Amino acid sequence: MVYPATHSPAASSTDSGGKAAVAFISGLVGLLVANIVLGPLAITLGVLALRGGTTRRGRAGLGIALGIADLVVFIALAVRSAAGAGSPLWHFGSL
Repeated sequence: MVYPATHSPAASSTDSGGKAAVAFISGLVGLLVANIVLGPLAITLGVLALRGGTTRRGRAGLGIALGIADLVVFIALAVRSAAGAGSPLWHFGSL
C-alpha cells in the first residue's frame, strides 16, 4: 500500500512517541512548578499518545499518572493555604 507523503505509519507512531515523552516530562516537572498548567497538559498528551498508538505506552501512562499527581499536589497546597497554614507555594523543609 502506498501512503501519501504527508501521512505514513512511521510518522504517526513517532509523533505519538514524542507526545508520550512530553507528557512524562511535563508531568515530572509539574510536581515542582506550574502543576495547575503542566498536570492537565501531561494528562492530555498522555491520552493522545495512547490513542495514537504509541510504542511508548509505559511512558504515556506515567505521564498520565504524574499529571494526576500534579493536580493532587495542587489541591493539597490550595486546601492547606485556604486553611490558613501558609501560602500555596513550595517551601523547603515543609509541605
